[in-house]
Amino acid sequence: MNNEQFDVRTVQLSNLAKAIAHPARIEILRKIANHGTCICGEIVESLPLAQATVSQHLKALKEAGLICGEIEGSKSCYCIDYKQLSELKFLLDSFFTGVESARQKCNC
Repeated sequence: MNNEQFDVRTVQLSNLAKAIAHPARIEILRKIANHGTCICGEIVESLPLAQATVSQHLKALKEAGLICGEIEGSKSCYCIDYKQLSELKFLLDSFFTGVESARQKCNC
């Protein structure tokens, strides 16, 4: 199935939801938010995952635009892109408002 068959907001919500659809990614977002910025090594040390696995999750979050990162020497520093996180919240709120509205019309 091709994403072009769906409206832009539906595809955007789907992509963002996929990016947070793993407990490690949610925990990474939480840890970065709690620290303001976070060095990759600190994230690895705080999770029960290998460094390569954490890097894959960081890559998925970065590709979705939920985090941004900079390389400082041998370290990578990540922070949350709050504009994109706000967009995710808006899209989820809109989705659930629409679902709730439809539920109220249903007799089931």
